[in-house]
Amino acid sequence: MSDDYVRRLIALTQQLTERMRQDAEAFEARRPHEAAGRVEETQKLANLYRFESDKVRQNPSLVAGASQQLRQALIQASRAFDTTLARHGRAVYALKTVTEGVVKAIAEEVGRVRAASAGYGPSARFSTRDTAIAVALNRRA
Repeated sequence: MSDDYVRRLIALTQQLTERMRQDAEAFEARRPHEAAGRVEETQKLANLYRFESDKVRQNPSLVAGASQQLRQALIQASRAFDTTLARHGRAVYALKTVTEGVVKAIAEEVGRVRAASAGYGPSARFSTRDTAIAVALNRRA
């Protein structure tokens, strides 16, 4: 029983690692839309991985009875996942930083345009016509 369970954990870990590797490559190549098409499946795999990891953490005997070879393979798969996860995190952070920079530059340009178009009108009042510009920010980026 332990051998089968560990084999399933290894397969799950390798599958999630591969998915994260593909997403990291897409982010690094500035093609996030490729990763966007895989988000739902990646989330399912990540949730299953988190569930299984918690289960093993709470009950180590689930893997303790497996062969040494399989336990070693699980350790290697977990290390590869950790490395890939770190790479993925760096790629997402870089993409987020670039996106925030673009949004900030747009907001600054909007501010300059607004300031340049403001002035006094014919009735000696401050004119703000046509200066209403909406900018939406999403903190989840």
